[in-house]
Amino acid sequence: MTSAPFIPETAPFTEEQRSWLNGYLAGLFSSDSSSGSSAAAATTPVTILFGSQTGTAEGVSKKAAKALKAANCDPKVVDMGDCSIDDLKSIENLLLITSTYGEGEPPDNAMSLFGALMAEGAPTLEGLNFAVLGLGDSSYPDFCKCSKDLDARLEALGAKRVAATVECDGDPDEPYAEWIAEVQAALGDAAAASAAAPDADEESEDEGPKFDQKNPYAAKLLKSENLNKQGSSKATHHVEISLEGSGIEYEVGDALGVWPENNAHLVDEIIEAAGFTPDELTQFPDKSEGQLFDALHFHYDVSVLTEAFLRACARLTKDETLQEIVSDDVKIAEYLAGRGLVDPIVDFGVKFPTTEYLIAPLKQLKPRLYSISSSPKAHPGEVHLTVGKVTYDLHGRKRMGVCSTYLADHKLDTPVKVYLHSNKAFRLTGNDDAPAIMIGPGTGIAPFRAFLEEREARAAKGKNWLFFGDQHASCDFLYEDQIGKWMKSGLLTKLDTAFSRDQQEKIYVQDRIVENAAEFYTWLEEGGCIYICGDASRMAKDVDKAIHTVVEIAGGKSPEDAKAYVEALKKEKRYLRDVY
Repeated sequence: MTSAPFIPETAPFTEEQRSWLNGYLAGLFSSDSSSGSSAAAATTPVTILFGSQTGTAEGVSKKAAKALKAANCDPKVVDMGDCSIDDLKSIENLLLITSTYGEGEPPDNAMSLFGALMAEGAPTLEGLNFAVLGLGDSSYPDFCKCSKDLDARLEALGAKRVAATVECDGDPDEPYAEWIAEVQAALGDAAAASAAAPDADEESEDEGPKFDQKNPYAAKLLKSENLNKQGSSKATHHVEISLEGSGIEYEVGDALGVWPENNAHLVDEIIEAAGFTPDELTQFPDKSEGQLFDALHFHYDVSVLTEAFLRACARLTKDETLQEIVSDDVKIAEYLAGRGLVDPIVDFGVKFPTTEYLIAPLKQLKPRLYSISSSPKAHPGEVHLTVGKVTYDLHGRKRMGVCSTYLADHKLDTPVKVYLHSNKAFRLTGNDDAPAIMIGPGTGIAPFRAFLEEREARAAKGKNWLFFGDQHASCDFLYEDQIGKWMKSGLLTKLDTAFSRDQQEKIYVQDRIVENAAEFYTWLEEGGCIYICGDASRMAKDVDKAIHTVVEIAGGKSPEDAKAYVEALKKEKRYLRDVY
């Protein structure tokens, strides 16, 4: 038997390169010997770790796995929650794809591994080849912080970066394509990948009609009604949308993507202040040409003021105040906070020579994700949302949330562009006998209305406990009638509310959790699952702290043991969060 060719130690390669080449040659030789084929075997193992809160990073990871298979690699997609730091020591090639949540924090499933990597005693990872892809939104101050931290830490621990780190701002498609091409070239056979790439038209024909972010469904809006009663400082809208004929199917826990439109009056004000008329021509993001009004109304973000646009304004005026602002990073940050596109144009009398000067610094308008608040079993052909309409006064101007006001004020005879965003990381347990503890103040109640409708439709026997909070019981008790019926029917076993402004001392859902520590812990010991939905930066952190306190108090555990107990719940998928 003829032996496989190999790269000798005297060849001008590093040990890692020689090892990879020898494996590649062995794969070629093995393939030729066994089948007579000249095709290269998949000889390069690649582990793809994803850190995902809403499912986007997981979807990108599966897409990357297909691309690597085409490049003669052997990819394996792994949830970061299922990977320990010891596992990393046995991995040769690693792709890390992660989003960032809260205040620059890792997603829930990435927290354990992230903490272990950042720890002072983390082991060296020499011999590990890696590449990082970050998913984020640059309108947030901690854009892609998690991926940046992990990238720097892997390098500090001795791992070797094989492809430049890429940070995706919103839609990951274009930067992902460049990143995966570099990864294919570094770890596999880029030529084979190119030859194996399917034709886009053929792929779409095979899969049939499909509605997604780039091809949303024009849905009919059935209802938009305010759930808050007279006397409330809020306007929370229950929105019903028809999916009839779309083929879109969702599960409870999923989210609906909605493409909004900017407020027409605001767009008119921007155009007039900038020195244009609505019908002047300009370029759209896809490089096509159309009227300026349409560009600002449908395609560009005019609600969030960016540093790039502020500096563009400064180049077009000699206003001393604006020049002073852009010369100081602190003053820039102070001015940007809470302002939109219209502010510097009006404040400093900025006029633009052409529409291109106005459009060039702008970011594209992005869709918004809303947790679905209905069960498809209870409302076939429909999807429901619970949307808090955002309006407030700041810097002498009324501010409005782009998508929340769009949905709240939308006319029923105008379609709404929507698509499904699957969130496998936030699924109702399939065990109908397991207790479910749902914690969702304010609009965080959305998925739990869906969960309860689903358990009702399934005739699930498991106990259900809802924690809900808002400002006033008299006017802010969302879905009060439906919840009352569930209490009477027995579907809802226990309800605890926290209306923060109904007494002198503010009370929140985390306070109710601690008050019910003994029973809360009993439900966990009976196999209960915890679900949390709402604000990531404050509420979710306070609730997490309360749950640890419950385990310490009722379980008689030390802080360290309580932490391990909660970590075990997360690993068992019995502690899930839909936070934003």
